[in-house]
Amino acid sequence: MKSMFRALRVYNYRLWVSGALVSNIGTWMQRVAQDWLVLTVLTHNSGTAVGVTTGLQFLPILFIGPYAGLLGDRISKRKLLICTQTAMGFCALLLGILVVTQTVQLWEVFALALALGVASAVDAPSRQAFVSEVVEQQDVPNAVALNSASFNLARLAGPGVAGLLIAWLGTGPAFLLNAASFAGVICSLLKMRPHELHPVARAARGKGQIREGLRYIRQRPDLTMIMILVGVVGTFGMNFQITNALMASAVFGKGAGEYGLLGSVMAVGTLAAALLAARRQGTRMRYVVGGALAFGILAGTAAFMPTYALYAVALIPVGLAALTFMNACNTSVQLSTDPVMRGRVLAVYMVVLQGGTPIGAPLVGWIGTEFGARWSVGGGAGIALLAGVVALILLNRRNNVRFRDQMHSVTHYSFRRPLAP
Repeated sequence: MKSMFRALRVYNYRLWVSGALVSNIGTWMQRVAQDWLVLTVLTHNSGTAVGVTTGLQFLPILFIGPYAGLLGDRISKRKLLICTQTAMGFCALLLGILVVTQTVQLWEVFALALALGVASAVDAPSRQAFVSEVVEQQDVPNAVALNSASFNLARLAGPGVAGLLIAWLGTGPAFLLNAASFAGVICSLLKMRPHELHPVARAARGKGQIREGLRYIRQRPDLTMIMILVGVVGTFGMNFQITNALMASAVFGKGAGEYGLLGSVMAVGTLAAALLAARRQGTRMRYVVGGALAFGILAGTAAFMPTYALYAVALIPVGLAALTFMNACNTSVQLSTDPVMRGRVLAVYMVVLQGGTPIGAPLVGWIGTEFGARWSVGGGAGIALLAGVVALILLNRRNNVRFRDQMHSVTHYSFRRPLAP
């Protein structure tokens, strides 16, 4: 148990993860409340309007993600995060006030969703990279895993709390509580002991620094493989909100309550994966490729479950495999990247991870409509499995992707061809 929670020995990390837990609960509350507000109050059950709202939140990272990563490499990530978290809290506060005063309009929700997306796009690369400055290098895998556990605890609690709050008081208080939750992260950042952080060298100003980050990735076969796997699996396999909705309604004839339950059941698997990852001392490429393979097999199996109950149970190992894959990718990128390039590389990683949603989600929805919901799950699973098989073949052909431990703290990938005889 001590090894599972070893990063919590660090005072600054305890502040960080506790503040993030409060904020993540608020974020999940806002997601549920925002969808409900658009779907039932501002429109007559318009799924298109909900899709536009979600798309506006993901769209900015496609355009400003690389610049956000460069900004994180140039300035203090801690100060940048205080600014971005404040901006996101202000967006939630303004939306809450508009809802409570009953003056909110759909275009205002769209505008605030876009503003939130911009702030989130600037925030994401630095938030991911900041973990490496809060703890020592050997504790980074554990810290990343505990961050995932915190996120999934919030995923379990947030939607349920939001549902009760909406039923009692409406959507407005959910937005206001989310705005207040950002104070948790901001306070944790302000109360950190700066002398106990592990800041990395900052990138000097110069031309072509974003292209430099892209060249860095192209020259690293291990990072390139991770980016491709994340892009393929994330775009076609991890559209759970759509696939679960299709399975619950079209295949099993269930309602919104049963659909919501599928997300909570899946969170049990993702939380278990996060805690298992926290026990590992490091990471391996086998967890990246193995996670993709396992996800493809398990999601494909879930697609053919004959009853709602069996499908729900099957989602637990699917969630475990999905988060094992994502956590391994995240940790591998952080540990194997030159610190001065980390923000830019993580920015590209976030763009690849989230940027496929506008492509994959409509395609998966179309497959479900035209060929049946089971094909929307099984098709994504098949593509993920194929990507994992191709990655495994490439690894075996190139002989190894392994770690080198330098100075007993920094872990690097080595992706080498076998020596000629």
